Amino acid sequence: MQRFATAREAALSLRPDDPVYCFRPDVLKADARGFMSMFPGKTAYAVKTNGEELVLRTLVEAGVTAFDVASPGEFRAVRAVSKDAEMLYMHPVKAQSDIKLALETYGIRVIAVDHEDEITKLTRVVRALDIDPGQITVFVRIQTKGSAAYELSKKFGAGPANAVELAQRLHRTGYRVGVCFHVGSQIHDPDTYERALASADWVRNRVGFALAGLDVGGGFPADYGHDPASKVPEMPSLGQLMSRLRADLAEWQFDEVPLVAEPGRVIVARAFSLIVRVLLRKGRRLYINDGIWASLSDSWTGKITLPARFIADPAIRSRNGEETNIVPFKVCGATCDSVDILSRPFWLPETIDTGDWIEIGHIGAYSLSLRTRFNGFYPDTFVEVTTPFEEGDAPQGFASLETMATP
Repeated sequence: MQRFATAREAALSLRPDDPVYCFRPDVLKADARGFMSMFPGKTAYAVKTNGEELVLRTLVEAGVTAFDVASPGEFRAVRAVSKDAEMLYMHPVKAQSDIKLALETYGIRVIAVDHEDEITKLTRVVRALDIDPGQITVFVRIQTKGSAAYELSKKFGAGPANAVELAQRLHRTGYRVGVCFHVGSQIHDPDTYERALASADWVRNRVGFALAGLDVGGGFPADYGHDPASKVPEMPSLGQLMSRLRADLAEWQFDEVPLVAEPGRVIVARAFSLIVRVLLRKGRRLYINDGIWASLSDSWTGKITLPARFIADPAIRSRNGEETNIVPFKVCGATCDSVDILSRPFWLPETIDTGDWIEIGHIGAYSLSLRTRFNGFYPDTFVEVTTPFEEGDAPQGFASLETMATP
């Protein structure tokens, strides 16, 4: 992998027409270690967020020993970088054949459920393989109410009363039983974890036995930058949020229970930026070589504020306007699909033109996981960059919530 000090240096050296991912391994290691130092329990990185081999290998080097996995593909990805890493199978809905693969081939002994049929599948496999249920920890996932960019309890989780019944059934069968929740991705409300802990406590007080653990899931927000036009209040820093979570855990007397967290976005977001090229400027529209079907799904939903930095092509001799005049541009993706248009404009110098590049920061979470091969476009070029995105030239602006008339 080629190595550069900055994305600007990479763009001017390579002059790429294809998107380029700028990987910052030292940032990834620092953010992983920072999270592990603040969370008072086991950190299981959520592989779904970014399962690239270079990411997983770097996390192992940083000291991550546990991974939240959801599929055979993720089992294989983790085992490819570590023969010893623990895997927690926390997807609540699973094929019975995948449960068998997890238990028999990969030795997974931590699993999550949110429905009685999932218990039936699990127990059928456990008995067929003649495994002692006492060797397996089953987390019952409960529904939560919160405020996040992407809510997950709309799809997963048992109501508190049902969770009690599921936990009791598991306990009677001989499993070690815990409770878990996931408050959603990129939470907007610092009270979210406290409300979820209150629900977990309600369940704990009614199951009739001591819980084997509490998994607080993910949701820890990455710092993308706050859009001044957004109505969502600015979140406290991760350190402040984690300090509050530790206090809430103590208040609800979960601090003596084995704890697990499943961070993803907060660990990997800052580790990547993306260099895209402007294929065409048409008035206040920019057509770029990436889009919602590749790295910019978060920008399509409009739920995340991404910083953008202008990289001028020095071969362009004549420009219109002033570089210091920052204006909004509607951004269109590379595919022929008419919906491939970012929901938020990018604020950039009015001098930007066909052939220039844009570095989009904090793109490490979900951008690579969700890219597709639609229309034959598939960004897959990587370089290593040593300077953190925040230490480069200041971004000209953020993707804004401000509405724009189509020019």
